[in-house]
Amino acid sequence: MVLRQPFSVLNQVALLPWGTLPTLAVAGASLTAWGAMHPSAQLFGPTIRSVPASRGSRELALTIDDGPNAGATPQLLALLDQHRVHATFFLIGRCVRACPELTREIAARGHTVGNHTDTHPNLFWLTRARIAEELERCREAIAQATSRTVLRWMRPPYGFRGPQLNSVVRQQGYESVVMWSALAYDWKPQPAAPVIERLRRVRAGDILLLHDGPNGDDRRHVVDALAYWLPRWRDAGWEFVTLEDLFPREAAAGGAVPAQS
Repeated sequence: MVLRQPFSVLNQVALLPWGTLPTLAVAGASLTAWGAMHPSAQLFGPTIRSVPASRGSRELALTIDDGPNAGATPQLLALLDQHRVHATFFLIGRCVRACPELTREIAARGHTVGNHTDTHPNLFWLTRARIAEELERCREAIAQATSRTVLRWMRPPYGFRGPQLNSVVRQQGYESVVMWSALAYDWKPQPAAPVIERLRRVRAGDILLLHDGPNGDDRRHVVDALAYWLPRWRDAGWEFVTLEDLFPREAAAGGAVPAQS
């Protein structure tokens, strides 16, 4: 009797016509690029990217990246206070060290603080050891400024992820990588009008990505766009939530934060 062994993937690839191999290579590269860059991709591990459906349909999570920024964050904090809104700030370690008092103010006003690495590199190309160093240096800077030694959330710079990221995040005690479902393309200086128009596409249930830094950058367009939309979103009956609101510590203590498919 002849035992027939199942074909492995490599066996099957070896039997393909040579002309199909470049196509497979292109497809593989495209899949990797999508997994590394697209906010909805789960190829390299689970992420949070929108308000869980179980929460209802009237919540919006504001997330603000790249600060703190002495030229913009105080105005944003005042605006958020005015409209009774809490946000999640993903901070860069080097900006925290430049503005420790402002970092303390973010935390003191009840906003959630997350890790956005120390120097804002593209994590796709970094080793596990370098990613761990980036996260730890940022955490240390935030802890020194705020006395908060435990952070629950991280966001990769540019949203870029690789297969090495998720395990490092878990080993360092973070509950999830946080992405987004809406963004304003607001990271370069520009008039407020186009940012206001892009924010017209925001819907309740979104995790919205905005930027207040890095330190020294002009972000008047972000402040002005939020000043336009916050009262209108309030009038529409929307509620504003942070990552801590969406995933309370008591719930997280019973198990891992649920992944979103």
